[in-house]
Amino acid sequence: RRTPGLRREEVASLAGVGMTWYTWLEQGRDINASEAVLDAVARTLLLDAHERDHLFTLAGVAPPPAPEDAGITPEVRAVLDRLEPFPAFVSNARYDLLAYNHAYQAVIGDLDALPPEERNSLWLIFTKHTTSKCFVDGAESKPRLVAQLRSAMAEHVADPAWKCLVRRLREASPEFEALWQRHDVAPPENATKRLLHPDYGLLQFNYVNTWLAPRIGLRLVVYVPADDGTAEAATLARDAVPLPVR
Repeated sequence: RRTPGLRREEVASLAGVGMTWYTWLEQGRDINASEAVLDAVARTLLLDAHERDHLFTLAGVAPPPAPEDAGITPEVRAVLDRLEPFPAFVSNARYDLLAYNHAYQAVIGDLDALPPEERNSLWLIFTKHTTSKCFVDGAESKPRLVAQLRSAMAEHVADPAWKCLVRRLREASPEFEALWQRHDVAPPENATKRLLHPDYGLLQFNYVNTWLAPRIGLRLVVYVPADDGTAEAATLARDAVPLPVR
């Protein structure tokens, strides 16, 4: 019912289970469905994280934690690569940078050299001097970014990963702490971003959010050059070695 055009026997086949067993699963019989089989059914039905957890709950199995980059498919990575020389990345609602292309690293810095827990937009702009310095309009964008994080956190107030990020930011950045105490909220939005790059000068981008999985906040963000100079610089930077992030 959830997947138009996909019949019961096709779901069973794609999930690698028998037709009779899958029918019993739908009927709620006591068949002791394993975690691996339930995960295969969830992938076949294209369930998002919330629907996947619901399936496990219905089957009486504790849902395992989904990996943070579960939505980063080979197709999404291919899109990121094809967007070159436009800088682009995929982020979740917590602003973790789950995937990005070389063009994005060329303007932001060498993200690959950072530990995974530091590949987060808020962490970069509030705790990394090179990143904070490159955002020309930081005085306006930082309050908005913190307000967007607080707005998104309303659905994740009990999530340890969210609480850990906020705690680390409050401890590492007095500026973040002051903004967090304002309790402002704001939705994500498309806007213009100006960056001052040490090699290419002032770059101006219009950035666009494209939702990949709205329920879990997964989105593709593309920086589109706003002028000819930025477009030329983005092309030149495509093959450049990213600068260190400090």
